[in-house]
Amino acid sequence: MDILTIVETLGEGPAAILFGLITGVIFGVAAQRSRFCLRAATVEFARGQLGTRVAVWFLTFSTALVWVQAAELSGLFRSEDARMMAVTGSWSGAIVGGLMFGVGMVLARGCSGRLLVLAATGNLRSVVSGLIFAVVAQMSLKGALAPARDWIAGLWRTEGGRNMNLLETLHLPEEAGLVMGLAFAVLALVLARRNRVGPRILFFGAGVGFAVAVGWVLTWGLAQVSFEPVSVTSATFTGPSANTLMAFLEPNPGLDFDIGLVPGVFLGAFLAAAWARELKFQGFEGEGSMRRAMTGAVLMGFGGMLAGGCAIGAGVSGGSIFVGTAWLALFCMWIGAMITDVLVDQERGGAVTA
Repeated sequence: MDILTIVETLGEGPAAILFGLITGVIFGVAAQRSRFCLRAATVEFARGQLGTRVAVWFLTFSTALVWVQAAELSGLFRSEDARMMAVTGSWSGAIVGGLMFGVGMVLARGCSGRLLVLAATGNLRSVVSGLIFAVVAQMSLKGALAPARDWIAGLWRTEGGRNMNLLETLHLPEEAGLVMGLAFAVLALVLARRNRVGPRILFFGAGVGFAVAVGWVLTWGLAQVSFEPVSVTSATFTGPSANTLMAFLEPNPGLDFDIGLVPGVFLGAFLAAAWARELKFQGFEGEGSMRRAMTGAVLMGFGGMLAGGCAIGAGVSGGSIFVGTAWLALFCMWIGAMITDVLVDQERGGAVTA
């Protein structure tokens, strides 16, 4: 069954939700089983280790690059149509927001995507942090924090009314993205072999990157057959978390990809954890832990919206199509997270895992 048939059968809105649900379930299952987490990778790197978490992150990133670039070369997707590429980007937002997000994910002990996955397994700390993250993201989009976000984002924007495509800016051939993805994959496999990462973890780590490609291809395909404008997007959790929260509060919410994505991730992670018998209620370890997690969630909510995406949205989805501000935001997330780990956790012997 092709995309046109699905749209004709279900309608454009329900089809968009279905595509979000499919992408989310793949992401949720793969992320739960691989324990993919940018925060854990950055902390591991900050402590002078190139261990399992770094290997899994590079594998996820490289898989997204390979699948997305291969899809574009095959005519199944066009990066120029992606929303984050088609709108003006913000260099200042990427820098400030990326640093804030990096600090926040260390304090909250997980990025927004990781918190959603953990919440599905019974982690109440992640439930609370995730709700705060969604509320602050909504406040940053349309609420009290929107003026501050707009002011910071307006300090330094991309030129020409669009974001920067790094491949075009560097005058690289179309195949360069795929070649770069394969090079990252080799690095990931070398690190995985050195750390004796098993095939199951490798499979599911690659699955997270594959989910990103699925999202791009499905939303682009939907945009080609829809009468109404469709946002070409993929896995990201800043905007979708805010939109999903509002869908429960508004009487007639819009039907789009975002509304299916977040529940899909939750469902996929829940089913994967239930299958592995890893469902377990967990709470805060004390008042200090709660205060720290809430502070981190606030920083991620504002920082992710300012940066144009979270660790997944900018770091993997945006990175896979070579959005200039997304790569800068990802770099700043790494810097912010590593500095925070050095200043806050290393002397206290904080753990790498969430």
